[in-house]
Amino acid sequence: MKIYFSFISVLLFFIFTGCQSNYKKQNEAKENNYIFFLHNRFLEENPDGTYEPKFGVKVEYNQILKSFRKDGFVVFSEKRKPKTNGIEYAQKIVSQIDSLIAKGIEPNKITVIGTSKGGYIAQFVSTIAKNPDLNFVFIGSFQNSDIEEIPEINFCGNILTIYEKSDEYGVSAIKRKELSKLKINHFKEIQLDTGLKHGFLYLASDEWLKPSKMWAKQNYELKE
Repeated sequence: MKIYFSFISVLLFFIFTGCQSNYKKQNEAKENNYIFFLHNRFLEENPDGTYEPKFGVKVEYNQILKSFRKDGFVVFSEKRKPKTNGIEYAQKIVSQIDSLIAKGIEPNKITVIGTSKGGYIAQFVSTIAKNPDLNFVFIGSFQNSDIEEIPEINFCGNILTIYEKSDEYGVSAIKRKELSKLKINHFKEIQLDTGLKHGFLYLASDEWLKPSKMWAKQNYELKE
């Protein structure tokens, strides 16, 4: 009989500690900040670390991911295949976001950050998800011609756009914001002046990483 009760006690102990462990993990998951990072087209076609002579820089994809993770973010990212269909990929990201939300993650703890082509994919994520509480950072990924050439994009969420003064491929996206029919809770723009043209977004530079991290931590005023 004593052996039986000892066995029951041990069993209950493991059940209790297991429940506590699962509860702790669930709470930690809800407290985390999540980033989906979507890289540019150049990385689709070249290995990480490849030199881009047009802008005089090397792509620093893994260093960008390390920077996010160093600051405690849970990062989802992968090197896409060449000629990836942006809209189809955006739908994939939306499904992953929906899975996180279904697990109890608050939408404002989730940020989609995209550079160049990745920024356009992020814009489609914003359009498809239609969730005003998600965070987005679009980097070097808007031209005035987009209004006519990609009319289906509608911003939705907490939107930060970052563009470089010397970059012909990225300008202020205020026109898109004004024409978007979906809800935008927060909107801010940052113009950089690095002189690196489109090459600025290849680098793991705090010029754009720092404000992106602040936005992903719900610091919508970007106050230090």
